[in-house]
Amino acid sequence: MSIRPFEPKFMKVGILTAALQELTPRSVRDADPDRAVEDWLAFAQEIGCEYVQLSAALHPSVSDVPPEAMLDPVANTLDLRSPFDKTRATRVLNAVKRTGVGFSDLSYFDNMLHADDDVRKRKYAFMLRVFDAAMLLGVKAVCGFVGRNQKLSMDGNLLFFEEVFVPLLKEAKTRGLSFRVEPCPMPGWVTNDNFHNNLAYTPGTWIALHRICEKHHVGEQFRIHYDPSHAVLMGQDTRAIFQYLKDTGYNFLVGGFHVKGQVIDAKGVATWGYGGQTIERGDWIDGRASDKPIDQLNAWKKQTVLCEHELPGTARHDPLAYLQNRTVDWLDHQLAARELLDLDVANTHLVVEHEYPKARIQDKDRLKPILQGSVAFTRKIDEAAACMFALQNEVLAAQGIPVQGFGRVPYRS
Repeated sequence: MSIRPFEPKFMKVGILTAALQELTPRSVRDADPDRAVEDWLAFAQEIGCEYVQLSAALHPSVSDVPPEAMLDPVANTLDLRSPFDKTRATRVLNAVKRTGVGFSDLSYFDNMLHADDDVRKRKYAFMLRVFDAAMLLGVKAVCGFVGRNQKLSMDGNLLFFEEVFVPLLKEAKTRGLSFRVEPCPMPGWVTNDNFHNNLAYTPGTWIALHRICEKHHVGEQFRIHYDPSHAVLMGQDTRAIFQYLKDTGYNFLVGGFHVKGQVIDAKGVATWGYGGQTIERGDWIDGRASDKPIDQLNAWKKQTVLCEHELPGTARHDPLAYLQNRTVDWLDHQLAARELLDLDVANTHLVVEHEYPKARIQDKDRLKPILQGSVAFTRKIDEAAACMFALQNEVLAAQGIPVQGFGRVPYRS
């Protein structure tokens, strides 16, 4: 018997800057692009975050998807209309030093498999600017979507991924970056009947895509930025997903987390089932897909009729819903991550992503205490899980003392 000290390891807590898209007025930031980054670092310090996931996006004036058609409009906190250079990096890094707030990673969420060659090339070029900015800021990862070519089947998209996305990963490799895929299926991205519009939405496709990456020697660049809200949307539970990754030898794939929940509306499921509203959504008018962005927003009823995103800590504690996979059991999420995934826990980032519609307030003074509460909740839940894991799996285990009870069981009906 040996005696191990009690040494819990905590994850790093941060927030995605899209939580408050217009913190810096557009009239100020358009003329002074890096002011938005400085302001967000200072705001993160105020709400108690040590890190931010710095959001980049095509400027609203050139984006192919109007903000009115998006469920959660993206944020171009990092403005890359002009390439990021050493002068800009020095200014931003001075703000990092001044606030003590660092970057978990950079993010750019867009469809990198878009069917239109010209549109896709613009997104590809922008992603390279994000890669270059990450290098200059000393950041090791970029987070984004894979996307889907709407003209191809899902199997056809595997081939398309190999053709157009693998070269992007090779660019990441030359810069020493990994690409963490956000697994949202993006059901409302299109007005047709497709639900899965981001190829990397589930462990089955993560593994298939990683095998393609390995064939081209970019397996190390392909990682998953796991978000439990999407598992709830698709009827999956996090512990079973992590167990499956371990069983198949792919529990190394998860490289970071979006901390965002989901609360299922039982009446919505009774009406439409998982998959959401399929007819009379309002995105088609007189038998044709509407060309009005405000109508196209209704395509998100594939998702919103049966669930609503949770900002961590804002949904009621509901053990029955946890058992039914109808909301996120945050404590078990953090325990399962430690028990089943191959993580460097102390260097793993938990990024709070705020998409709870009723609290999507673009008013700093009103939003500040809401985000403070959610960040504090996230930190305390992680600390509780870290303490339980260290006590049960290290301290007690070293002394041969059994852990009481059973805990949650993966794959259980």
